[in-house]
Amino acid sequence: MDGTLVESTPAVVGAWEEFHKSYPHLDLTEVLQHSHGIRTIENLRNFCKITHEEHLAVEVVRFEAEIVRQGERLKAEGKGGIKKLPGVEALVGQVENGAENQKWAIATSATRIYASAALSIADIQPPEAFVTAEDVAVGKPFPDPYLLAARLVGKAPHRCLVVEDAPNGIRSGKSAGAKVIGLLTSHSRKEVEDAKPDWIVPDLSWVTARHTTTGLEFTIKEYSP
Repeated sequence: MDGTLVESTPAVVGAWEEFHKSYPHLDLTEVLQHSHGIRTIENLRNFCKITHEEHLAVEVVRFEAEIVRQGERLKAEGKGGIKKLPGVEALVGQVENGAENQKWAIATSATRIYASAALSIADIQPPEAFVTAEDVAVGKPFPDPYLLAARLVGKAPHRCLVVEDAPNGIRSGKSAGAKVIGLLTSHSRKEVEDAKPDWIVPDLSWVTARHTTTGLEFTIKEYSP
């Protein structure tokens, strides 16, 4: 979701900077390099070294609320905040405005509270199939989020197309058996290439969809940097 549907990086950076006040041992460079696409509960466990489960649960809520707060602050200051990424509105419209049995899903490493708030701020209506951190025992790069998403839309994973920006998300989609588009919205081309997506494009403005008698047909414009 973050980096695929919405741009939240400045707000996430602000949240980590705020948490650095409580956890001064945090190496922000390392955190920002390796945390994207991983569930907040795992990031706080790994980087903040929180071992008490009740405290961890409280801090997950505080961290994701801080992302929303930072996003609202940045928006009020005219600095963007949490916003819709290029191509999202058009592609979602193309997918939704067709046969009723064609569904799409969100599979995010964020909690439902944060994901719902971020989508609302970006003016994106979440689909019925909405997989968040609480819904799976293990998150990305394991296949569980996308296996559940495929089940919720009633499709075999190999009949699904995953769109991801994070290497861990790309690996999750591939290990689930889906075809994967890698976006260059948050990571370098090399980092995305190393995760081995089937296609690489700058953002979703390079992808279109249309309904056919056999299902959704996607067109991916050739990208050669």
